[in-house]
Amino acid sequence: MVSTSSTDDVVTRADVCAAAIADAFKDDGEIFGSPMGLLPMLGVRLAKLTSNPDLVLSDGESLFLAGVPPLFAKGDVVEGWIPFRRVFDVVAYGKRHVMMGATQVDRHGNQNISAIGPFAQPKRQLLGSRGAPGNTVNNRTSYWVPKHSPRVFVEQVDIVSGVGPKRAKEAGPAAARFNDIHRIVSNLGVFDVKGAGDTVRLLSVHPGVTVEEVVEATGFALDVPAEVPTTRKPTPEELVVIREVLDPKGLRFKEVPDA
Repeated sequence: MVSTSSTDDVVTRADVCAAAIADAFKDDGEIFGSPMGLLPMLGVRLAKLTSNPDLVLSDGESLFLAGVPPLFAKGDVVEGWIPFRRVFDVVAYGKRHVMMGATQVDRHGNQNISAIGPFAQPKRQLLGSRGAPGNTVNNRTSYWVPKHSPRVFVEQVDIVSGVGPKRAKEAGPAAARFNDIHRIVSNLGVFDVKGAGDTVRLLSVHPGVTVEEVVEATGFALDVPAEVPTTRKPTPEELVVIREVLDPKGLRFKEVPDA
């Protein structure tokens, strides 16, 4: 079990990633936060308890939650009902910020969760595009990548599931109007898609990671500013929330091991 001490030497990479995900949601205000996956769920709940108490959360099944339970615990305080069919109404017409995973992300912020290989005869079938097209043309969308590598950050995705800003603009005003690829958080750093020509730009590197390491682990020419800050570490208060309230079992280390 990781100590709850706030000293720098016990702040893990998983803790930093959780805080970075929380920061992606901190300025959203009253909006439906839709995290998909363990670390996104942890980060969004951390934001709800710290920087953005107005976030609206669900249990991922059918309920809006008034409270903020630990990871994978049943919410005991309910404030609303949102069956699956109503989620589509929110996707099309509501204020929502979704954080999805990405098997591939390319230089222009397009995402692939559908298949690997040629479209006509892919080598590997994945989830399918699911809600990615609708999410990316209707709602603010961010991505979480637990293992940053050239196999994930590729020059061009094999199949476009989530639409990046350049492709959305090329498709016309209807696709571009609400397209907002807000953040990409990986186990190495934080990125947006506001580089030259709507390309992926490095915003910060996590503590202990160098810019050179991120560039080497990226399979395209990354937009790198002249000065790249270090991703902030969680505050002592955030560490208590992460370790004692939201994830006392240390489930976050399944995605980002404590090296």
